Amino acid sequence: MVRAYVALMKPRIIELLLTTTLPSMVVAERGLPSLSRVLVTLAGGTLSAGGANAVNMWFDRDIDAVMKRTKSRPLVTGEVTPAAALAFAIGIEFLSFMMLWRFVNLLSAVLALAAALFYIFVYTMWLKRSSSQNIVIGGAAGAAPVLVGWAAVQNDITLAGVLMFLVIFLWTPPHFWALAFRYRDDYSAAGVPMLPSVATFKRTAREIIVYTIAMVAVTLVLGPVAHLGAVYEVAAASLGAGFLYYAFKLRVTQSPKLAMRVFSYSITYLTLLFLAMGVDVLVHHL
Repeated sequence: MVRAYVALMKPRIIELLLTTTLPSMVVAERGLPSLSRVLVTLAGGTLSAGGANAVNMWFDRDIDAVMKRTKSRPLVTGEVTPAAALAFAIGIEFLSFMMLWRFVNLLSAVLALAAALFYIFVYTMWLKRSSSQNIVIGGAAGAAPVLVGWAAVQNDITLAGVLMFLVIFLWTPPHFWALAFRYRDDYSAAGVPMLPSVATFKRTAREIIVYTIAMVAVTLVLGPVAHLGAVYEVAAASLGAGFLYYAFKLRVTQSPKLAMRVFSYSITYLTLLFLAMGVDVLVHHL
């Protein structure tokens, strides 16, 4: 039962969100924030994202039952009832807000809640089933944790924090569309208009290139704006070159197998890019 409730929170997705939150706190602090602030921020962010993900599963349980990738989720298998899942989601969302407000600051609590509400009402309940641009706009929710991390330290949002947000916002479509190539038949069967299921492989690959170019450009601008040094700049340039290589190769080969390689690389890319931010700050400012 515990595993079922943890599964409602989509822990693998949350793990990636936390990977970006901590480095954003380090950059905002220009060093290591207090351990208590880090732990509360990460815990609050986990509960907020987990609550939003649980509502997503509650709302999407009909299409999850149709898709091979999601048919083993707890609400589909009956391990958790819809009412219990919704109550769980609302409870941990409330707990997240109160934790961040009480032990961090109101701005971080409001940003975390706003991201969750955006993911639930704009992406899950509106765009996911109605627009092929669903993941583009909905990706704003997944990019918000860096703003939460930044606000937890600075209690405001500056240009550097906004650029970090843009990096993840622009990263999301190439990341998710590459995965959706593999499951486009599932999305079609469920009536979800993910771009690979409603557009040609060629057009989707072209869109991946466009967003990848924009993302890499923002990462290079972020360096001087956030006062990051050579460690970050080298990582941003080399990792970005690798992403562009895979994106252009996908456009040429139009291979679903290569699309999964792009998806895997995108996770490595984001993890190492944000790790490089944190390492750069610690190397130069401690």
